[in-house]
Amino acid sequence: LDEARLLQSLTDRFLQQRIYTYVGDILVAVNPFQRLPLYEKPIAEKYRSRAKGSLPPHIFAVADRAYQAMLGRLGMGPQNQCIVISGESGAGKTESTKLLLQHLMNLCRGHSQLEQQILQVNPLLEAFGNAQTVMNDNSSRFGKYVQLRFQQSTVRGAKLSEYLLEKSRVVQQDAGERNFHIFYYMFAGLSAEEKEIYGLLDPARYRYIGGHSGTQAMIECWKHKYREVCNALDMVGFQEQEQVDMQAILAGVLSLGNVSFQPQESNGAVQVGEVSRGWLKAAAGQFGVQEEELLSCLICTVSVTRGEQIQRLHTQQQAEDARDSIAKVAYGRVFGWIVCKINELLAESVDPDVELREIGILDIFGFENFVVNRFEQLCINLANEQLQHFFNHHIFQLEQAAYREEELPWETIAFTNNQPILDLLLAKPLGLLSLLDEQSRFPQATDKTFVDKLNSSFKGNVHFQLVRGRVPSFSILHYAGKVQYSASGFLEKNRDTLPANIRGLFINSITPLLSVLFTATISRTGTLMPHIKAKVPLGAGDNFNNTRKQSVGAQFRHSLSVLMERVYSATPHFVRCVKPNSRKEPGVADSQVLLQQLRYNGLLETIRIRREGFSWRPSFEEFVQKYRILLIKPDADLSKESCLEILQSTELAGWKCGKSRLFFKYWHQEQLARSVEHLEKAAVTIQKTYRGFRCRRSYRVLVAERTAQARRLHEAAERERNRQVEMEAQAPETATPPVPVPRRRRLQPLSRTQAAADLPLQPPIPRPRSKLTESTPFDNFLHTGPCPSLGTAGDEAKKRQIKRGATLRWFRETQARKVLQDDGAFPSWLHGMISRREAENLLMDKPLGCFLVRISQSRPGYTLTYRGTTRCRHYMIEVQPNARYVILGEDRAHASLTDLVRYHRTVGIQPFLETLTVPCGQGDGSADYEELWCLTIAPGSAGQQKEPPPEGHPPTDGRAMPVGTAAAILKRMQLQKPRRCQEPPPSMEDEGAELCLGEGEPARRAIPRLYPSIRLAMREICQLSSGPSDSTWAELLSSPQH
Repeated sequence: LDEARLLQSLTDRFLQQRIYTYVGDILVAVNPFQRLPLYEKPIAEKYRSRAKGSLPPHIFAVADRAYQAMLGRLGMGPQNQCIVISGESGAGKTESTKLLLQHLMNLCRGHSQLEQQILQVNPLLEAFGNAQTVMNDNSSRFGKYVQLRFQQSTVRGAKLSEYLLEKSRVVQQDAGERNFHIFYYMFAGLSAEEKEIYGLLDPARYRYIGGHSGTQAMIECWKHKYREVCNALDMVGFQEQEQVDMQAILAGVLSLGNVSFQPQESNGAVQVGEVSRGWLKAAAGQFGVQEEELLSCLICTVSVTRGEQIQRLHTQQQAEDARDSIAKVAYGRVFGWIVCKINELLAESVDPDVELREIGILDIFGFENFVVNRFEQLCINLANEQLQHFFNHHIFQLEQAAYREEELPWETIAFTNNQPILDLLLAKPLGLLSLLDEQSRFPQATDKTFVDKLNSSFKGNVHFQLVRGRVPSFSILHYAGKVQYSASGFLEKNRDTLPANIRGLFINSITPLLSVLFTATISRTGTLMPHIKAKVPLGAGDNFNNTRKQSVGAQFRHSLSVLMERVYSATPHFVRCVKPNSRKEPGVADSQVLLQQLRYNGLLETIRIRREGFSWRPSFEEFVQKYRILLIKPDADLSKESCLEILQSTELAGWKCGKSRLFFKYWHQEQLARSVEHLEKAAVTIQKTYRGFRCRRSYRVLVAERTAQARRLHEAAERERNRQVEMEAQAPETATPPVPVPRRRRLQPLSRTQAAADLPLQPPIPRPRSKLTESTPFDNFLHTGPCPSLGTAGDEAKKRQIKRGATLRWFRETQARKVLQDDGAFPSWLHGMISRREAENLLMDKPLGCFLVRISQSRPGYTLTYRGTTRCRHYMIEVQPNARYVILGEDRAHASLTDLVRYHRTVGIQPFLETLTVPCGQGDGSADYEELWCLTIAPGSAGQQKEPPPEGHPPTDGRAMPVGTAAAILKRMQLQKPRRCQEPPPSMEDEGAELCLGEGEPARRAIPRLYPSIRLAMREICQLSSGPSDSTWAELLSSPQH
């Protein structure tokens, strides 16, 4: 095998749309740049607990192998796993991550909403953390490590770690690139009224997005993506006000970017131009701060020295830098807060003593080499150097060291070791990042002095090259090739300075989210921690010289160190993503591009070591403990002899035995697992047969005992009856008074004991398992003692009644107002707290697609019952903490129950894609709304007694009500809100918080806190620069209802 054959094989497979190839146990994935029919549900089901070689290579097979290994089903005990996805920018790492998560959630389907919430994290993070670059239309501008926590085979929680968001993209993009996706999604997805609320005008006006708008097809795509983002926010659990505040802050970032400065002729200070006044007012309103205080933070710095305030005026360049740094920090903290909120909402809720297993998925930015490479590209390429070193260490160094230590005959395979490059970048105190931190501490240092320091320190290093020119630059020879970096802005980006007064200003913002973002502290790894307030000494400011603050480079180095610790502590699975060409064209394979990636990834050397080496190397003790069942002897010694005896009983070939461990090929694990599985099935068959025999024998003994006991009782009763007859015959006859004839009564059904006495004697039948006992059906007669009872029937009935009352109270306090229609009645499809059987009886004679929604009897929530082709189906409807309605297993959240029903009239419910057609009303002769009559009870009334019904209505004493009467009662029903939930009268601060959404009464909706100020600023901007694109905004702003 050589480079030419490997390249030809990958190219041929790619042109046949076979984009996956195995190199040993490593998956090579070639980006097809198009959708392929490889990921449908039938294909996914094939890759469930299947041996690796039995199906073609696939990304789903990697997910399945990691899942089975995590559960301990592949030859070793349960262990934490990690899947490392690497490759260049544009090679398909993000899509591979989504497919891995999709299949893992499919494998561990636990019938909870958590799986869908985890899947919704990807579109959410893509919107806020991905952007279009020259190399990739959906490039990740941050790195992430997803940790899935499992209890046995069910996912119980997830944690997300993010690395080095490219915040500079907010304020500057190169030619052919765009800002983060979320800005374009907002412009395309928000309605005209919503844009007016947030203070957004035509996208061509905003400097931070370069006036990019996109074609009509792109706008439609962005509109669809915006709806996906809003749904993901609802699904994960973000509150409505949090979403509004977040979008208001993003609008403030865009408005702030349009603020321009001009020098004053009198004192050399700067001022905001007349054209930018409106933008400054808009940004202040969107941030929830005062305009004068925001202006002060932009044009001057105030410091306190010995109790005296000193004001230093900014130059025009300093004012622009302050403006851009505010925008970058605000966006970066919003992104960090989203990640923190996701971790909080998806955290596992289990006992701390319960041991959880973990599968991690690492999707980090790919190697980049642009025309102009900056500080961000250096950090990105450093991360890729670390991943390449981990790959080399795991595949080459550890494996070959084990062969030498165990004295196996082995010819060393040479590989490119990139440790010297990591030393160049990370060494202390003379590594590149250490020198960058050192220069950043000097106020007078510049980018040029930094490059001069590098040239003097690395003059003889073969991996560093000096670059001469007007712009300070340097080059590094990475494992993937030579990259030239422009040092302009290195010091400023590493310092990540923020105007000294802006933190205090934003902490006092009336927008709660912004206050939380700047009250939070930043960890050593750069992670935002909103629940921990930062302790900053008075007057310390946010200067870089403050020892409490770390540089961006130091934070990134710490975060990489933590990431590598996590990856080294788990069993890795590698996915190497490769792009076939640089033009993002489907079906085109560029040999030169492919060959370059094969070389620097070391795939040829990997093939050699996977073909000749032994990837699985258990110790003697581990092997015997796992496979002693193959000897069918329970007392096998944990020794080398037992290992050899086990292996001789199998048909394995090609393994080696060392001094302290065994060496196997990667396919040997699957062969041994099949042998163990065969014996386990045989053991289950033996146990099943023996237990059946034992239970039948015990049953026969029990029946014989019960029959004998019944015969003895019958004989005793017969003897007693004969004795009574004899006594009556011997007694003298006496006159008795006449007995009155009893009244004739209606026949009553016999009791169970009487009915059983009249029946012929039958052998006793063991009763089925009861919920009140802890023992199994067989234990009921295998043990003579009484079964331990968990409670009585009365206790169970009381618990059910308590649950029922709690659910009714939940419906009355939180749901009734939302479900009622405009005419005061419930929708025809809503039913009361009826049982599953009652719902099925109502739908029995209904047409296909008929449905009803009933209040759950055992939990606060609803159940949708649907009339299917052969039977009724029941779908659980969850009400999330953010008041969104979700059908369990669906990937869409709804603002109301009515919206949910309306949506599924056109879109089928998974997995059978059934659409709702005809609502099912009340049954004939009775209504199931009687239990909702408690809605008319005033909260202050004592107990749970009902009010007397209105005049003309029958009392609800448990008798059935006619349908017309129930409808009339519901139509006149007056719901009273608890006093503790009554809303105070609107204050002057809430002016503008009520917006009329159409005809009828005004409805409360979440809006930015300073909406009136934003509206005035938009009017001022439109008056100063009116154009044809502003006609819509002028109409909206002049409309009285806004």
